Amino acid sequence: MAKRESSLGDKVAVDMTPMIDVVFQLMSFFMCSLKVVAPEGDFDIRMPLGVAAAAAPDDQQVPPVRVKLTAGPDGSLAGIAMNGTPVADFEELRKRIIGLVGADTGPNSLAERTEVELDCDYGLKYVNVVRAITSVSGKVQDGQIVELIKKIKFTPPKRG
Repeated sequence: MAKRESSLGDKVAVDMTPMIDVVFQLMSFFMCSLKVVAPEGDFDIRMPLGVAAAAAPDDQQVPPVRVKLTAGPDGSLAGIAMNGTPVADFEELRKRIIGLVGADTGPNSLAERTEVELDCDYGLKYVNVVRAITSVSGKVQDGQIVELIKKIKFTPPKRG
């Protein structure tokens, strides 16, 4: 009886050439079928050409409105001043804003062009800032929003 030698020690060589060919074919397929997408946020908007805005008459110019909110030692509201004049509370501030810009809130109205600058003390509680914004920007009345001034900016906070 002849003894058969086991060929378990021999390794089987795998030819990698067909596998590399398939990989390159897949890569070329995906490269050729790729559609370049426009970058996110890059919108092709064509705005109409505007006519130069005519200057508003001088009698319609509104001086800048500056509202100063002063904080007490505990962060509560100590005082309100509009253009240097003391104001009793937020309701009176709202009435003064209405007296300044009127009730017209349409396009190119006084309320549309007026800007309010809020100067708040550093330690003032945030709820008072929100109440001031509400007083100058409008409020809900009888289920309807009564808008006043939309342009509100803040002075940079100062410690001390």
